[in-house]
Amino acid sequence: MAKKIVLTGGGTAGHVTPNIALVPKLRELGYEIYYIGSYEGIEKKLISDFDIPYYGIATGKFRRYFDPKNFTDPFRVMKGYREARKYLKQIQPDIVFSKGGFVSVPVVRAAASLSIPCIIHESDMTPGLANKLCIPVAEKICCNFPETIPMLPEGKAVLTGSPIREELAKGNKIAAYDMCKFTSNKPVIMVIGGSLGAEAINKTVRDALPQLLEDFQVVHICGKDKVDNLMLNIEGYKQFEYLKSELKDIFAMADIVISRAGANSICELLALKKPNLLIPLSAHSSRGDQILNAKSFESQGFSLIIDEDYLTESLLVEKCHELYFTRQTYIEAMSRSNQLNSIKTITNLLEETYRGGSR
Repeated sequence: MAKKIVLTGGGTAGHVTPNIALVPKLRELGYEIYYIGSYEGIEKKLISDFDIPYYGIATGKFRRYFDPKNFTDPFRVMKGYREARKYLKQIQPDIVFSKGGFVSVPVVRAAASLSIPCIIHESDMTPGLANKLCIPVAEKICCNFPETIPMLPEGKAVLTGSPIREELAKGNKIAAYDMCKFTSNKPVIMVIGGSLGAEAINKTVRDALPQLLEDFQVVHICGKDKVDNLMLNIEGYKQFEYLKSELKDIFAMADIVISRAGANSICELLALKKPNLLIPLSAHSSRGDQILNAKSFESQGFSLIIDEDYLTESLLVEKCHELYFTRQTYIEAMSRSNQLNSIKTITNLLEETYRGGSR
């Protein structure tokens, strides 16, 4: 009889792409894969390319602040729980793997009520509210940071890192040089700030270009509608709104990377062993998780950091030079990391849990 697994997680791409990264290995291990997400969330769109049966459920958000939706969302969550329970009874999976987000709560809780073992993954250093609601019924909790382990129930936490799509490691730097019209004689800085809240990075990089281009070439993934049309013809500077299949080629070409500090983004940098300068989203724009993520990577020797509140073009140029000339020490530290090989670590956990709790 085929092994069956239900994947869940959604709300943002970061709660879906790690699940997608697991798919090839899960199929190799003989699993039939199913996905439970929200009716029309980003997860439905992202999963549609992978020939995986998709089941949509109602979902509501859990908020720590006052909002009129706090009175209606609990009913949506209860509806989602009933729907998830119905689908789980129909699928009869051997195990559930959750990447988090609010849609995962009714799925994990429904699975627990049916004695289906669940493994969950926490991306950030401090568990988010959705995962806090799932932790009591989870068999194991995978995490990205050593600092997270003491915050979790004893014996449940496993340092795995985040699953990264294997194709990201298969880039062609020659294709990237051609696409950007760059030369191989000058090192390349890749800037990947993202579209949300990255205006400060985009502006500072562009202000610093005259100095940066003396020693580097710069490829700038600046976000939707963020391309500066006045800077399209600057030699050694190439802008993209976003990249899909070509992203792996740009990673292969990059000598150093400037990035935000979202958990999945920095785990990609770790997996690819790319020396990086992190500029985390400031505390007044978020719950501060990017700052904690960045500090962990800095303490492990994987990253340099600039606090966004103190970001200037001169500091950016100084840190880029420092990072480039000491890049080998960062590569060596990343090579020693326990957060590598996350796909193998997580699928081994799934196999152990499946064998131990198969019904």
